[in-house]
Amino acid sequence: MLRTRNEQPTLWESILPEELLRLPAELARVDALLDDERFFAPFRAYFDPLFGRPSIPTETYLRLMFLKFRYRLGYESVCAEVADSIGWRRFTRIGIDGKVPHPTTLMKITTRCGSEVIEQLNEALLAKATEGKLLRVGNVRADTTVVSANVDYPTDAGLLAKAVRRIGRIVRRVKATGAATGTRCPDHTRAAGRRARQIASKLRLRGAQAKDEAQQVVRQATAALARLASRSAADAQAVLCNARRALRTATGRRGGQLRRAVNELATTIQATTVVAAQARSRLAGVMPDAAGRVVSLHDRDARPIVRGRLGRPVEFGYKAQVCDNDDGVIVDYTVEQGNPADAPQLAPALARITRRAGRPPRVVAADRGYGEARVDVELHALGVRTVAIPRKGQPGQARRAVEHRPAFRRLVKWRTGCEGRIAHLKRRSGWDRTLLDGLDGARTWCGHGVFAHNLTKISGLAG
Repeated sequence: MLRTRNEQPTLWESILPEELLRLPAELARVDALLDDERFFAPFRAYFDPLFGRPSIPTETYLRLMFLKFRYRLGYESVCAEVADSIGWRRFTRIGIDGKVPHPTTLMKITTRCGSEVIEQLNEALLAKATEGKLLRVGNVRADTTVVSANVDYPTDAGLLAKAVRRIGRIVRRVKATGAATGTRCPDHTRAAGRRARQIASKLRLRGAQAKDEAQQVVRQATAALARLASRSAADAQAVLCNARRALRTATGRRGGQLRRAVNELATTIQATTVVAAQARSRLAGVMPDAAGRVVSLHDRDARPIVRGRLGRPVEFGYKAQVCDNDDGVIVDYTVEQGNPADAPQLAPALARITRRAGRPPRVVAADRGYGEARVDVELHALGVRTVAIPRKGQPGQARRAVEHRPAFRRLVKWRTGCEGRIAHLKRRSGWDRTLLDGLDGARTWCGHGVFAHNLTKISGLAG
């Protein structure tokens, strides 16, 4: 059951001195900005208005998530800090004698509502800023970045060893519920561990001859791990079939545990099959396509993205685009799977900004990754008067004359501020690594970071 507001203040708060009831300036501004019914509307589709266990108040959830992303706290940490602070209790609308929500409650609401709700919240916030004449879109700049997935650096051997361990663990969970107890499924975890340690020991060798020997051992061990993973997946497939038969009659708590284990086992078997095929392809000298390559067993949507940096030439995660204005407000953002080209993303972003603000930007600046002639044509068709985007490759003499103009160069220098905005998002708003799996999880995580960032910026403009 949906609850939007918390109860009235308790008697305990009436005896506290005024100094303890006063919020810090930033939190007071954000509190006033969030005190609007439009921020409750996106949650109504996910909760019954009358039936079910009452949820935590929506206003409390929004303020807790703001504190989490504003101060880079974990779910457990933000709940502990709120429980220990009178000021933060006042901000989150939790009484002094009230119970702070459990961290898992915040996790469940975040994953249940997903990216759709946070996108609607960001739209509502920008709409409120537009109504208050606080959103300026005269000058807009755009840039892209990589939001890293919550994965270790993936190797074929490492993924195969993890797949074998995970299959063994899930099969034990299935059999613990009483399903498929007679189905034979050997656990190859120890054998996979020996192969992985063999690879690790050989990688420490030095010298040309030793390196050649190490590469040969690594190839043999990886091939053995691929065979173990395929054998484990085949054995687990029989367990999966029998467990699904048992699932028809399983009820209650046992049925729920078995259903979750069966779903996880099916997903892991599929991922293991793909990882084993990738490893065999690389051993045969054929590089798997990056667009479909699996780099994680728990985050199947993460992809390798080549950015050309010296320290990190390849990153693993999702590609995001950020558009901000002179005030530092993020007027549009997207998170996409893989490594889509920059140029086709700019015109749709400017169309969304025009719809939100009611008018197109006068000036748009971006880096050379967007530098195509058709991009200029598309932006001018949307109503943009000045486009400051250096062209790719070797431009002609007329284009070079345009790019050497002082006004153009000044806008290109201003565009570099978007890189600072992205660095700020990574450092202060959680964009350095998404802790939610999948594309929808990455969009949800990044959306909350943008919401907290824009709340701070827009409340400052309003105050």
